[in-house]
Amino acid sequence: MTEQPLKPWMWFLLRFAGTFNLLAGFSMCVLYSEGFQMLGLKKPPLMLPLQLVGVLVGLFGVGYHIVASNPVENRNVLMLGFWSKLLGSVLGIGYVALGKLPPVFLALLFFADIIYLPPFWLIMRRLYRIARQDRNSGDSSISRAA
Repeated sequence: MTEQPLKPWMWFLLRFAGTFNLLAGFSMCVLYSEGFQMLGLKKPPLMLPLQLVGVLVGLFGVGYHIVASNPVENRNVLMLGFWSKLLGSVLGIGYVALGKLPPVFLALLFFADIIYLPPFWLIMRRLYRIARQDRNSGDSSISRAA
């Protein structure tokens, strides 16, 4: 009997993260003035870089939904999302530490990225383990047939 790739909480988390990223990406593209106001930051003259990041955030949202639908085959999409959240968190914390962003940005960073790191890591470990088992069981049946 083959193990289910995702436990129910994993499927729910991927769907939640996907929807969250879609909404966050949309907000970064359309509601950027409100975001700057909420953080107490001055709006830069050119919004294109923020909007491009919003597009990428939204695309990761689509990716998390794809992983939830077909987890083992799309595990690399989750790995990219994990690394994006990890490196983005390090970068954001660095900017707060340097005083270039207000400390309130840490709350946003926590709920948008940092909180997902442990569960994404657990899901990735599981999916890569299942893929390895599937690959090994396929290889042994081929070698037995030869």
